[in-house]
Amino acid sequence: MVMLLLCLSGTSGAADVLLVPEHSPKPDYPKTLVRKGVTGVARVGFTVHADGRVDEIAILHSDHPDFADAARETVSQWRFKPWTVDHEHPAQAHVVAPFEFRLDGLPLDANKWIKTWKCSDINAHANSQQWVQDLLPFHYTRLYLSNVFFIKQLPETKRLALIARFNRLLPTIVQRCGSFPAARYARMLPQEIRELL
Repeated sequence: MVMLLLCLSGTSGAADVLLVPEHSPKPDYPKTLVRKGVTGVARVGFTVHADGRVDEIAILHSDHPDFADAARETVSQWRFKPWTVDHEHPAQAHVVAPFEFRLDGLPLDANKWIKTWKCSDINAHANSQQWVQDLLPFHYTRLYLSNVFFIKQLPETKRLALIARFNRLLPTIVQRCGSFPAARYARMLPQEIRELL
């Protein structure tokens, strides 16, 4: 999930312009960072011109270079409703857009859902999907471990280490599920993750 807020800083001596987005897609959360459970923010400064175009894009802060790249790519696609330049409306507006990259798209009780998956569910898709690591049960397990509850309860290094261990064990989990299709997926998880479910 990516959160976005716009902050305007108008040209001195002129009134601020009310910017109306016409095309403002959200940035894609970099898949490598989703898989690792990395969260963070990026702040982007840019100029909006009276014709609605955006340029002079600059990364003011980013917790990770991939967040900066995603935010820059997205802002370069933005367009705003044009306005008329006059004594009250400047020819351009300077904007700061903070993006928050969070992995908390699941409800707190998602653990109940994760516990219901069977290995047969994983086996049905493991052979047909090239990116096994992105199967829904695995993705949801990472999101669950990145839930705001765990971010507040677990030190960041421990949470990221759990996700890294989970990622390293995925081939073993898939293999064990192949051997025990009637078993629950959650039983194949490392003990410290099972305890959090």
